[in-house]
Parts: sequence; C-alpha cells; structure tokens
Amino acid sequence: MRALRASLLLLVALAAASAADLKVKVIDPQSAAVAGAQVSVFSKGSDAAINVSTTSSEGIATFGKLSSGSYQIQVLAPGFAPQNEDVPAYPDVITIQLHFATASETVVVTATRTPVTAEESGASVSTLENAQLETMQPIASDDAIRFLPGAVVNSAGQRGGLSSLFVRGGQSTYNKVIVDGVALDNPGETFDFGTLPLTQADRVEFLRGTQSTLYGSDAMTSVVQVWTRTGSTPVPELRLGADGGNFGTASGYASLAGARQRFDYNVFGDQFNSTGLGVNDAYSDSLAGANVGVAISDHAALRMRVRHSNSQTGLPGEWNFNGDPLLAPDPSESSHLNSLLGSLELAVAAPSGWQHRLTAFDYLYRYTDVNLNSNPASYDFFPDTYSTHVNRVGFEYQGDYSERTSAHFAAHTTFGYRIENETGVVSDMDFPPPASGQRLDQDAYLQQQVTWGRLSVIAGGRFVHSSAYGNTGVPRVALTLQALRGGELFSGTRLRFSYATGFMEPAFYETFGEVAYGYAPNHGLLPERTRAFEAGFEQKLWAGRWAVDATYFNNLFHDQIEAIPNPTGVYEFFNLEQSFAHGAEVELQGKIRSNLLLTTAYTYTSTQILDNPTCTPATPCSFPYAPGSPLLLRPKHSASTLLSYQGKRWSFNLAGTVVGARPDSDFAGFNITHAAGYVRADLGGWYAINSRITAYANVENALDRRYNEVVGYPALPINFRAGFRIRIGGE
Repeated sequence: MRALRASLLLLVALAAASAADLKVKVIDPQSAAVAGAQVSVFSKGSDAAINVSTTSSEGIATFGKLSSGSYQIQVLAPGFAPQNEDVPAYPDVITIQLHFATASETVVVTATRTPVTAEESGASVSTLENAQLETMQPIASDDAIRFLPGAVVNSAGQRGGLSSLFVRGGQSTYNKVIVDGVALDNPGETFDFGTLPLTQADRVEFLRGTQSTLYGSDAMTSVVQVWTRTGSTPVPELRLGADGGNFGTASGYASLAGARQRFDYNVFGDQFNSTGLGVNDAYSDSLAGANVGVAISDHAALRMRVRHSNSQTGLPGEWNFNGDPLLAPDPSESSHLNSLLGSLELAVAAPSGWQHRLTAFDYLYRYTDVNLNSNPASYDFFPDTYSTHVNRVGFEYQGDYSERTSAHFAAHTTFGYRIENETGVVSDMDFPPPASGQRLDQDAYLQQQVTWGRLSVIAGGRFVHSSAYGNTGVPRVALTLQALRGGELFSGTRLRFSYATGFMEPAFYETFGEVAYGYAPNHGLLPERTRAFEAGFEQKLWAGRWAVDATYFNNLFHDQIEAIPNPTGVYEFFNLEQSFAHGAEVELQGKIRSNLLLTTAYTYTSTQILDNPTCTPATPCSFPYAPGSPLLLRPKHSASTLLSYQGKRWSFNLAGTVVGARPDSDFAGFNITHAAGYVRADLGGWYAINSRITAYANVENALDRRYNEVVGYPALPINFRAGFRIRIGGE
C-alpha cells in the first residue's frame, strides 16, 4: 500500500508541474460542454501527437506553452465525429464545436480502450448517444440494445423477465457488461438486460466480436458498455420527470447536476412500477446513483461513481405458447435483485504523451428466488427458495503512451494490470448448508496500435492467473487497410481482418455450489473458450455521408460446460461440448440530413453442435442436445432499423427489428421445437414546450404483434407511456 500511495503522489506531482498556457474548450452541437474528450496537439503536417489531454467537466483541456511554429488540434469525443482545427497565432481559449457523424466516423472507446473512430478500430461497434436515449426512453437496456445491428434479445416474459443477449451464435453468457468501468455480469452466468435501467446514461457502446484481450472473462462474442452522464453547467441543473401508461405503468425520476470550478456532480434517482398484463406480471425497480469528480490539477482528476439498483419481479413462468395457454401461470414465484457498485478513479495525463488511469472498484450482487407454487398444472410446481450472493472487489491500472513518430507512422501503446477477488455464497433452503467459495484473478494485458500510411495494425494479448483454474492466455490481432481513397460517389474503401481467442470462467455455482436438484459442482472446471476470426469491408458513399459495411464471422466454441451423471447418479459439470457458428452482417448507415440519421442491418447466423460426449449409443440424445442440432434461440435471419431525428425543438425515433424463427424447446413434453418469427416496431419523440418543459411519448410494439421471444413467455402487446420533464437552472 505504501508503494501504491507513493506512485499516486508521483503521478499527481508530475501533472501539477506542467504549465497551463493553452486552453481548448470543446462543446457539442447545442453548445454544451463536452467532458472526457481526448484533445491532441500536432505539429502541422505530422501524424505524431506532441501532447494529449482530456477535457474537464467544463469541457476544457489545458496544455503547457507551445514553442513557435504551426500547430493543429484534434478532438476525439465518444459519440461525435473527429474534429481538427488549426491553432491561431496568439491563442487564449480555442473553442471547438463538435458535430454528429455517421456510425463509421463516430469516435468509440470500447474497441481499443482509447478514443478512436469506429472505422479505424478494427472491430464492429454500434452506439446509442445521449440524444437518442432521451428520445427512446427505454425502461431497461434490453429495449434499446435490441435495435442495434447484430443483437438478438430474447426476453422470458414481460417487464423484468430474464432478457438475454445472443451475438454471433454465442451463448447468452458470452457478453461482457460494463457500467462506469465496473463489470456487472457474473462470470459464466446470463446477464439480465431487463433489469439494467438506462436512467442518466450518457451513451451506450455495443461491440460485436471476441475481446477477452482487453476485457478478460466473458467477452467471448460481445462487450456492452454504459457511461453515466457528467454534470457540466456552472448553475446547478435540477431535472424532474414523470410518465404513465397502460398496464399500470408509472415512473418518475430526478437528478441534480452541475460543475463549478474544479468540481462536477450528478446525483440521480429513478422509480419504475408496472402491474403487467396478467397473473403475477408485476415489476418494480428503484435506481439511485452519483457521479462526482474533482480536478486535482490541470492534468489530474479524481472521480467517484456509485450506483444502487433494487428490483422485484413476478415470475409466472412459461404458460402461453403463441396464444395457446397449455399451462397455468405461476401465481406466486418472484425474484428480488439488489446490486451496488462503486468505483474511485484517478486519471492523470502526464508527462507528455502519457495517460494513466487507476481504478478501485467494488460490486455487490444479491439475488433471491422464492417459489411457493405447488400447482401441478403450472410449469414449476416445486416450492423452493434459493439465493446467490456475490462480491467482487479489485483494482485496475491502465497506461497509455502515444509515441512521437514520423508524419506517416504513428503508434499507441496500451497496457494494464488488474486484480480481482471474487467471493460468493450459493444457498438452497431445501439442500442446506449454503456453499461458499473464493477465487482470485490477476490479469496483465498489452496492446499495440500502429498506423503506417494506409495500414493500421492492432495486436495484443492478455495473461490471466486464477486461483481457481490456473493460467490462461488470449491473443488478438486486427488489420485495417484503406484500399481506395475514392472520390465523391465512392468515397473510400477499407478492408479489415481480425483473429482472436477468448475465454469465460465457469459460473460460481458450477465450481463452488452445493449438491442441489441432483447436480454437483466440479472444482476442476476450466474456462470455456472460443476461436474467432472475421473479415469484411466498408465502402463509403457520397462524400462519406453514407457507408455500407459487410462482415463475415466464424466462431468455434469449445470446452463448453455440460452436466453428466457420475456413478452415484448425481449430475456433475464437465468441460465437454463443442459448437460452431458462422454468418454475415451487412449494415447501411448514413445521414439523410444533418440531424436525420439512419442505420439498418441484416444478420445471417448458422449454428451447430459439433460434439456432445453425453450422447452415446447407450444414452442417445435428440434435439436440442444431439450433435448436428442448431443452438437454441439463435435465428438464422434477423434485421434491425433505427431512424432518428435530433432537433433543437423536437425529436423522434423509429426503431424496428425483424427476428426469424428460432430453435427452442418447451422442456415440458409438448414437443415444441421452435419459436415463431416476429416483427417489433417502437416509436418515440419529444417536444419542447419551452426552454424548461418538455413533453414526451413512447410506444412499444406499435404494430400490436402477439409473439413469444422465448417459447411459453408471451411478449407485451402494444404499450405506451407519456409524460413531462422539467428543467430548473442549468445555465
């Protein structure tokens, strides 16, 4: 700890020693300050940055005095187009206004852990910005992510029902979910996107592909990252809002945010309630959080984030099979999820060309399921109570260095170290006593980005030492080539290729759980793994206003965990199964007008179980477990569209998704082997009555389609909400 304190003091001292003569203020299209933008200073005609800084909550980046010469400033702000401007001869404060961009030009962070345009990231990344989220008004993240390219969301029921994400043929457990820099998903378990509210979310990034090199366990097929809004107005801004709708829906929220001198803050809360459509369909969620920062110096900042969520969900189970009520809904089963995350982050931009980020984090997860039902006419009629308590605490350091290189050659190095201690208790009242376990993971990672003329190379690796399963390593390499610069109509062609391996730690109950329902844990389980490669191209059109992107992906999943009976008849978990997925994604994105953006995409996915040793001549398997069977809940065909207009007085969005038939099973003896395809369309919009009061309305499932995303679980029919939000202060 003494060495850590000394290192922190040294970094802060280095930052404080720098002079502050050049100031750059970054604002958005509505002239609001943009915090967290990366601002770089270049000698004119060079691609090598002389200095790099990050904007404060007031949108200001500060640099030391520049020697005589000609300079240019580049601003990379997540969610906006890159902006370049010349430095005037005698600058005091330079103000740079950012602009919205097409998806390929938008600056993203998740692909490389540093700001870079999506087209140069070597990965497939989609985003939802603050303006889009305010128009969509999603109850939870599943209502937003389902409209992004390549995302297939399957919700088991209605509000609060388990909403799982499937990407590129992977399992629903193969997604890394990060909020404000802290991972929320429990390794080896399906993350419930239906209980992740996006209140006060500033932006969402959705990366498709394997990224265990940068994010470790679970980043097998995707990474979803959410950032909370930062206060930026000198006068405190109080926001209040409330809305209501059918199915007993009511919600309200409040936030207080601002920035004064070196301090910024955003404190917020949200409450949502719905009685749902039928028996035991009620859902309630409470959210409270804070995002507070202080600028220690012009080059060092400290930020604390806290977020607490508490939800209660009725679980009627499967009962209605595409309009046919073959079972009775469960009138009593319910789940309770209580989670708390906190993080403390120190960011330092010093000495010249260096950036350091040190983060301490703590995440508490408490889940309880209570079932009092004993009616044999329903799906689950075994009364029971079980719970999972998990605590993850750790520390992470990330360093970045931008090398000073020649005019046609640039390099950026990212490296880091992470240590995380995970403890947990799994209990079932019918099978006492509770089982507990602990695992300590230590990770080191390195990534090198090199740009040489038209060629960009990103290569890196991660080494993990776990107290539970030993050592593992994962590499990744991505190549991007600007094959043609193009002209007015065909405005540039980029080719890309990447290869990566990924891993996912076993679920806590699989390794440390208790013998329950005839299942026993296995302390010797190894991580599940994937080998993934993808190849594609991007073609810009009409001076870059439109772009067509096509990608082929190929994933081989192995060491997948399955349960087989041991000599005593108890099922035990082993690394056995192998499966395969490949397909293609085609995406069209563009600006119809300056504030009217369109993204539409189609995805084809083919999956197959390659090997399942539990299937033998003595114990043959049938669908859905037999080799050759497709993987459940992965449609071969899916498509999405998101059309959004962002104006100063009004805004609207039209979002649609088409999901084809999917392999599925009722697991209740009705011999149902697939879920039918469906179409869903959502509408949203707001209108500013004046500068302080805004009316908004949202309609989900506007076509009033009746369908099952998961067999036996009916989706909500057409539902709407309408309300007002009020802004006080904030000048």
